[in-house]
Amino acid sequence: MNATLAAFAVVLSASLALAQDLPAPGKVAFFGVQFIDMSTEGAFNGPRADERARTEMASAFVASDMTERGFQLVPVDPVADRLDTIANPSDCNGCDTALARELGADYALTGEVRKISNLILSLELDLRDARTGETMRAGTVDIRGNTDESWQRGFSYLLRNLIFRE
Repeated sequence: MNATLAAFAVVLSASLALAQDLPAPGKVAFFGVQFIDMSTEGAFNGPRADERARTEMASAFVASDMTERGFQLVPVDPVADRLDTIANPSDCNGCDTALARELGADYALTGEVRKISNLILSLELDLRDARTGETMRAGTVDIRGNTDESWQRGFSYLLRNLIFRE
């Protein structure tokens, strides 16, 4: 196998929840990408600056992609105080859709990066209907390599082939 391909987001597995139709462009409350370090390295050494920067880069990448697809991102500043008390909007028993409704959004979008090791990471995006809480589209991919490029390629794959797959 090409070593470059392995280093830049080899998709090990992908799972997908598809609604019958693609989500129509609308207002999205995007709560960003959350980084969850499950690795031994993280347990011993704590957070790394490069991974914090990569998480911000991934959030900006997803936000830009959504905007380019015709979705309008609504500011989440009005609920920032409550968001600060939530460890992970992707796993908060529906708080993401409740906050999205409060913000006047049609959808809630959350993302996660789970670091298993410096070699294996799992990326996830969930797009939910803010009114009903129903998952419209969701996907997970595992990538190889903890680099800016592997993260970007992984999220690009998620958006292109899972979240917006026809």
